[in-house]
Amino acid sequence: MLTIDDSFEHAGCGLLSAHIDGTILRVNSTLCRWLGYGQHELVNVRKVSDILTVGAKLFQQTHWGPLLELQGSVAELKLELLGRERNRIPMLLNVRRVRSKDRDFDHYAFMVLTDRHRFEQELVEARARAERALEAQRQVKDQLRRADRQKDEFLATLAHELRNPLAPMRSVMDLLKTPSLDAGRVQWGYGVLDRQLNQLSHLVDDLLDVSRISAGKIELRREPVNVAEAMQTALEASRPRITAASHHISVDAPREPLTVDADPTRLSQIMQNLLNNAAKYTPPGGNIWFSAYREDGEAVIVVRDSGIGIDETDLPSLFGLFTQLSGGKQYAEGGLGVGLALVKMLTDLHGGTASARSPGIGQGSEFIVRLPLSTLPQSHGERPPASSHKNRPRRILLVDDNRDAGESLSMLLELDGHTVLRADDAKSALLIARENELDVALLDIGLPDMSGYELAARIREGAQGSDLLFVAITGWGQKDDLAKAKAAGFDLHFTKPVNLDKLLAAIATRL
Repeated sequence: MLTIDDSFEHAGCGLLSAHIDGTILRVNSTLCRWLGYGQHELVNVRKVSDILTVGAKLFQQTHWGPLLELQGSVAELKLELLGRERNRIPMLLNVRRVRSKDRDFDHYAFMVLTDRHRFEQELVEARARAERALEAQRQVKDQLRRADRQKDEFLATLAHELRNPLAPMRSVMDLLKTPSLDAGRVQWGYGVLDRQLNQLSHLVDDLLDVSRISAGKIELRREPVNVAEAMQTALEASRPRITAASHHISVDAPREPLTVDADPTRLSQIMQNLLNNAAKYTPPGGNIWFSAYREDGEAVIVVRDSGIGIDETDLPSLFGLFTQLSGGKQYAEGGLGVGLALVKMLTDLHGGTASARSPGIGQGSEFIVRLPLSTLPQSHGERPPASSHKNRPRRILLVDDNRDAGESLSMLLELDGHTVLRADDAKSALLIARENELDVALLDIGLPDMSGYELAARIREGAQGSDLLFVAITGWGQKDDLAKAKAAGFDLHFTKPVNLDKLLAAIATRL
């Protein structure tokens, strides 16, 4: 039968009774086992202070000792006991003072805190992980909200910028319907249509470039490029915008040959975007400086302007996609805010860096592109002589389900002296191909009854199919689309809107 003494000896906690001077009078085997002592080494031999660490002793003297004297008990104190091997054992202490006529006693109960400490640490770590997860979730939500807001702003801007060129185009079309319109106004209307169409094409091209770079589908056609020649190409393309704004431009081309391993078209695009940006955000009659030089094994290209400047807080986000500074909206003149983003993306692809600086609002800006210099000499291969697209008239099959697009291109080809046979669908095209001798097949890809790829294959199966020049004319212009067209047997691929001069020159060259 279990006695009270047995319960004391084998309790789940360490029990100890001591005189108020600390002399240990009784201790159970549980506490002895934890401390590594025998009962005979503690009872009437040691005091409670002998099994306390220095910190625990100080804590007893300054805090829980006086508290025990004052209120007769102390509960749930965390302290460390010293074991026989001078090892530290974390404990939770409850102590109660019992007063009697003869003597006063303190009764202690100890619980080892090793497991509890581990559990508490695990709880702390779990809480920290949960807080980090919540913070990460909050950041993701913030990013999604920003992305959603950016998407809405972009769509609104896109709609606005598409309407900008469409509005004057619509007005000009209405104007051209006027019977008594004089030749001068007709010519003016043609100029408006040409400029606004170029603006639309530029918007689409910028978006496609961003999409290709973001998807990793853009391919740089690298070769040794002379920086001065690339500067000249970019300046020729940007000069109309600079001249229209009455800006004065100073060009300081490198006096020594600077060669970089780059895609010449993309390098000129980088420079042109920077020049256009300077021209756009500089009030009329301003100054632009365009220079390049060698520094630390790099070609440094700089475009500086006397324009509206940039606030210091806006500099970090300047090269972000769809970024348009609020202070520059009156100068934006259209655009989706992708010009500088393309500069950064294309420069990164070339292994270079793009940066910007400005003294502040109204004090101009400076954009710097750095590209590694190439150790290879510039290639000076002979260029084929330019040839006029004028050649003997051709018989052309034109297939496009967009009647307006087909008829307008047909008229232009006929004005150049060619015979054009039109079809709005694949079925009609196959009939025309069987019944007529043809030189060229201009095929849209997205036809209603059959894809342009399949149509090309079916025409090739005919008697004259092997002698035809097949040209894809489509709104699909990604790298994969070009590969599909080539695999389907197309000789040439043009993305809408088609540049007529290039199309006619290509036909003349290939036939």
